[in-house]
Amino acid sequence: MSEASLPFNEKIFPRKLLKEEWERSIKKTEEYWAEKAKAISWFKTWDKVLDDSNPPFYRWFVGGILNICYNALDRHLETPRKHQLAYIWEGEPGDVRTFTYYQIYREVNKLAQILKDFGLKKGDRVAVYLPMIPELPITLLATTRLGGIHTVVFSGFSAEALADRINDCQAKIVITADGSYRRGKIVPLKETADRALANTPTVEKVIVVKRTGQQIPMKEGRDHYYHEVMAKVAPNAYVPPEPMEATEPLFILYTSGTTGKPKGVQHGIGGYLVWAYWTLKWGFSPNEEDIWWCTADIGWITGHTYNVYAPLALGTTSFIFEGTPDYPACDRWWEMIERHGITILYTTPTAIRMFMRFGEEWVNKHDLSTLRLLGSVGEAINPEAWKWYYRVIGKEKLPIIDTWWQTETGGFMISPLAGLELVPLKPGSATNPLPGVYPEVYNEKGEIAPISTRGFLVIKAPWPGMLETLWKDPERYKQTYFGRWPNTYYTGDYAVKDPDGYFWLLGRADEVLKVAGHRIGTVELESELVSHPAVSEAAVMGKEDPVKGEVPVAFVVLRSGYTPSEELRQQLVQHIRSTIGPIATPEAIVIVNKLPKTRSGKIMRRLLKAVLVGAALGDISTLEDEASVEDIKATYEELRKQIEKKQ
Repeated sequence: MSEASLPFNEKIFPRKLLKEEWERSIKKTEEYWAEKAKAISWFKTWDKVLDDSNPPFYRWFVGGILNICYNALDRHLETPRKHQLAYIWEGEPGDVRTFTYYQIYREVNKLAQILKDFGLKKGDRVAVYLPMIPELPITLLATTRLGGIHTVVFSGFSAEALADRINDCQAKIVITADGSYRRGKIVPLKETADRALANTPTVEKVIVVKRTGQQIPMKEGRDHYYHEVMAKVAPNAYVPPEPMEATEPLFILYTSGTTGKPKGVQHGIGGYLVWAYWTLKWGFSPNEEDIWWCTADIGWITGHTYNVYAPLALGTTSFIFEGTPDYPACDRWWEMIERHGITILYTTPTAIRMFMRFGEEWVNKHDLSTLRLLGSVGEAINPEAWKWYYRVIGKEKLPIIDTWWQTETGGFMISPLAGLELVPLKPGSATNPLPGVYPEVYNEKGEIAPISTRGFLVIKAPWPGMLETLWKDPERYKQTYFGRWPNTYYTGDYAVKDPDGYFWLLGRADEVLKVAGHRIGTVELESELVSHPAVSEAAVMGKEDPVKGEVPVAFVVLRSGYTPSEELRQQLVQHIRSTIGPIATPEAIVIVNKLPKTRSGKIMRRLLKAVLVGAALGDISTLEDEASVEDIKATYEELRKQIEKKQ
């Protein structure tokens, strides 16, 4: 992208400060983080900032004693933040609840007392299976106040997935809800939880939040309603925050592996909190007037870090929402931003592409002038989606903080920094590494790849927010993240570094097609399809081919105003041939009404693969709309028959 077309002028935002900060963090690591760690509250300061004596098991702030709940709540009570809003919550039906820092502190102490009475001790695990309601962050904070370890299981997961996670971490207590609201219907969470609990011998107590009020079975002695047990606790209950070693586990969050059982990513307390605090401060710099909205469900790492720990540690007001972006209408988000006066929006490219399909008129019905910053998370953002976000939502005035990071990294790793120094932005690039992050792009041999050449993104030095290990599986931790190149963290992502030092993320390294010996990234193909004015979303899969090895098949969703036709399919094929090359020509362009997505908005690519190869679909309990798969099957089958006739 030319300098003239950049939305921000480098003369206004010189890079000198960021460069100096980054170099100091890499060259004087311990001195740097000792200084930064003073921003949070310690019961006892550390003996050593970084213990790297047993790589790759790096330990941060060794000997330091703290409590993360104390940092999120207690320390604000002696300041004006005591009566500032911590959370504004809106449910799908439109009900609204608010909590000041003092009010949430009271709720957390009461729940901590209940957990303590139920026998929860330091190091015990609590499984959390809740929708996006205020009781979810309250549960996390109450657990950590006692020194417990939480594992949040996304409320869209199946009974089998829930049971697997409970059993792997041997949870003692489960906290769930009778149900949740989803597109006007009730999702029976307790029913799903009960199926899981039939096979979880370690669970002693279950606490059930009454969200929908439906009749549910309650097992005597084991199951307790949240509101009933809370009513029995004194309103001014106080549970002292448990002093915790900085290196002790804070939470376990399970993330899917390419093979085998999910990986239990284990984060510690001290390094994670310091990283969460500074990444949010650097990236978005929320102030006392801001209302921060991270749209991620707390069932994912984005929700952990940027809906709970980072904003509370900073004393920020956060907005959280139970529902979906397009219910009861396609402008639900924009209506809420206008009504609540939200100032920072941090969301996913998937959501942006969905809104592109709906058309600009839904956005333009609302006054979004309170917004001052936009953010992107979850996957690489297509340049076309970035430009739409910038133009339609940001009115060509607001920076887009495009963040790259992972469950394992704890927080942002590569991102523009509105709170430190905002560099010129390039649509589709996450820009530069944060202080403390030393990324590089390697080729297959582990050598630094030439500039503008795709390779594997790696991190060459430890950082405070990194995972400590995989729960009860240190060997898998070593092999997965450090097994490819010694003492080098392997992200599993492809990337390119351009001549300006900007990083461009190209998706997972395992999402690559090998067409006639040529390696083509699915993200690259999808980005080019979305750059066509007719396409709002695209997912590309590989199909076996006896001659070429693999050929691409593209599933696309059209923008409003376009209709499927053979002529449009040919236009899209020609578009790929001209932008990437004939080698990338899709065997088929399958135009569908919607792509199969989880309730968190991620495309379920394995279902598309199953449609291509005619395999069983497997577990579809997290699927947002089962009809989407049937639509895709029928459309693909019809197209396949047409292709065979031509041959």
